Amino acid sequence: MKTKFFSTVLVATLFFFFSCGESTDVVESGTYEGTIKEVEASKTEIYVETDDDKTLELYFTDQTELTRDGSTVDFSELEEGMRVEVEVKKEGKRLDPISVKVLE
Repeated sequence: MKTKFFSTVLVATLFFFFSCGESTDVVESGTYEGTIKEVEASKTEIYVETDDDKTLELYFTDQTELTRDGSTVDFSELEEGMRVEVEVKKEGKRLDPISVKVLE
């Protein structure tokens, strides 16, 4: 009886754990506008929800240009809720951010 209970709890916990992950989309190379949904500073990563309801997972590289009002800004200035324009290059199932422009 205890084994069946613990097995059920384990399965439910694993299901919950895997269903909580970020669901992201891979789009074609191009430029998209949207809102920053999440900022992961330790990974220099942002999640952007586009105007057509896609979620883009973007890991910044040394080559990613980040600007605001035409000037380069630091990653630490990014915040959830900011409007951005992102230019991405599709590399397989990964999106490389070429540029991120803060619109607000």
